[in-house]
Amino acid sequence: MDNKMIVVVFDEEKKAYEGSRALKDLHAEGSITLYASAVMAKDAGGKVAIKQEADEGALGTGIGLVTGSLIGLLGGPVGVAIGASVGTFGGLLYDVAKAGVGGDFLDEVGRHLQPGKVAVVAEVQEEWVTPLDTRMEAVGGVVFRRAREEVVDAQLERDAAAYEAELAALKAENAQARKEAKAKLQAKINAVKAKLQATQDRAKAAAEATRREMEAKVKALKEQVGKAQGDAKAKLEARIAEVQADYERRSGKLHQAWELTKEALRP
Repeated sequence: MDNKMIVVVFDEEKKAYEGSRALKDLHAEGSITLYASAVMAKDAGGKVAIKQEADEGALGTGIGLVTGSLIGLLGGPVGVAIGASVGTFGGLLYDVAKAGVGGDFLDEVGRHLQPGKVAVVAEVQEEWVTPLDTRMEAVGGVVFRRAREEVVDAQLERDAAAYEAELAALKAENAQARKEAKAKLQAKINAVKAKLQATQDRAKAAAEATRREMEAKVKALKEQVGKAQGDAKAKLEARIAEVQADYERRSGKLHQAWELTKEALRP
């Protein structure tokens, strides 16, 4: 089963609620694992509003951390904003990566999610696309999906290493600089330290969010295992092992990023 972000666009709110119920039915049947979902609408002015959150579910909140990030990104001209963003993995670009999808996917959905439209946004696990697509099309939904990518962890690790190297070089230069150059170099050192601190804070927050997400997903999968039989049960049990292994890999990268920043910021 693949972990995916799903956006299903509908012409009216009533149909979107039917689509939301269909996702829950597919989860109950074992065709998918539904981790988080919400119904959102875009009004005539283009403003996005949450119309319905799922019940307290796998991720501990109706929307879930990742699904909530995706909904927020769908509220504006994402592609333009990404193109204009500057700095290393900052601002909106970080939010896009956290959602696990690319700007092209957000632009594609945005072209269909016009003012007056309603959408179901969800994070799911699915082995086949046909069950979900068939059910959504039956109630008038247009399905967009993208396999979720985990890029935040590796990027934070790279950022931490780059800032650590930059700080070391600046300190070395400052130690040999003339008095008149030291003030400018110290300002640059302080700026890099601020970036390191921000990276450390992000790594810590990401590590905690990753742990909560893993625990919630394992809980959801175990609940499905309890109701499944035969091959379906075996596949779900294998997926639990995959989720746990993925957590260990991601946690290792985030811990490395935190350690790098900690060492670089040591007085």
